[in-house]
Amino acid sequence: MAIDVVMPQMGESIAEGTIVRWIKKVGDSIDKDEPMFEISTDKVDAEIPSPGAGVIIEISVKEGETVPVNSVVARIGAAGEKPSSGAQSAAGAAGASGAGSAGAKAAEPIVAAPAPPAPAHQTLEDVRRQRSSPVVRKIAKEHGVDFTQLPGTGIAGRVTKKDILSAIERGTVAAPAPAAPAYSAPAAPAAPAVTRAPAFDGPQRVEKMGVMRKKIADHMVMSIKTSPHVYSAYEVDFNRLDEIRKKKKAEYESLGAKLTFTALIAKATVDTIREFPFANASIDGENIIYKRDINLGIAVALEQGLIVPVIKNADEKNLLGISRAVQDLAARARSKKLNPDDVQGGTFTITNPGIFGALFGLPIISQPQVAILGVGSIDKRVVVIDDMMAIRPMCYLTLGYDHRLIDGADAGRFLQRLKERLQDFDENA
Repeated sequence: MAIDVVMPQMGESIAEGTIVRWIKKVGDSIDKDEPMFEISTDKVDAEIPSPGAGVIIEISVKEGETVPVNSVVARIGAAGEKPSSGAQSAAGAAGASGAGSAGAKAAEPIVAAPAPPAPAHQTLEDVRRQRSSPVVRKIAKEHGVDFTQLPGTGIAGRVTKKDILSAIERGTVAAPAPAAPAYSAPAAPAAPAVTRAPAFDGPQRVEKMGVMRKKIADHMVMSIKTSPHVYSAYEVDFNRLDEIRKKKKAEYESLGAKLTFTALIAKATVDTIREFPFANASIDGENIIYKRDINLGIAVALEQGLIVPVIKNADEKNLLGISRAVQDLAARARSKKLNPDDVQGGTFTITNPGIFGALFGLPIISQPQVAILGVGSIDKRVVVIDDMMAIRPMCYLTLGYDHRLIDGADAGRFLQRLKERLQDFDENA
């Protein structure tokens, strides 16, 4: 009997996934738990193992196509079974059609058919849930818009994240009519019309964004529209950290961990957040939500983009525990072995553009967080210490923060305390 392969639900709030790449093709043999295809969701990219052994007799979803969870994407037959005469690899068909259209003019936009009318017994909330994912509903709530009137481009007219963000940017989506609200905020001004630059008519190459790049783009645009970003930068002497790293390097390696500057910075940051709870918060309308747990996101650069796995309850870990967590999450992020829970629930983020040589960075806040720490390159510079010149490893730390909640003075106090912790790091902490 053939085995149906379905789009898995990679997390409680995940409603759909995108097939990024088929690792196996129609006619290929496959073992149980062998990687079969790669998916991308709103939360994580992952390689999906085969649910059984046999031969792939059908692939029904193309690369780049987004489908709801539990949709059948392929079928596996018994060993030696041949694909049916009408079966064709959707992935292969997609590749062929893409190659045939190279150099052609852009296709006309596809207008999705409207979703069928809801039965009379369905409520408006039922319709909203059927035509959207939790991510879409969250964006609609944050921007105070009614997405039920949008012509969705997803399956059966489903409104996708791209649909609602595009509509918000154009200012073409209406606000919902709430029933007897307790508080009515003034309407936000319509987004200004986007003026496109004149087309460049010289030699050029056009590529579609990959799934991860599109998701990053959507999230960055949403963050800039949500939070008024302000930045403060401090220069920090890393001489003490360098000494500790060299002293304890062998000890940590014997315990199966690497003691890196990132782990040292993460430990000092977590301890500083404890003193300044405004850095571990989020904003919901007129309410400030202070988080009890410190879940520290550590940005990891991948070939195709950036992902931010999260160290849960980082404030409960010592330096060795944080070192192990940083090493484990980075390795699994690069090998696409992260679970959905590994990238959810972050309350503060550290990103390190300095590893690529950047003197400092001005990172964008990861919503719904209110602050992000950027770490610059660690370079030996001439500094003045006790009226004497010295050569020390120096680094710029940049705090990006949401000015709706955090003022410059508070950001300064946070960075000053973090600087003190790093320059006088307690190796036994």
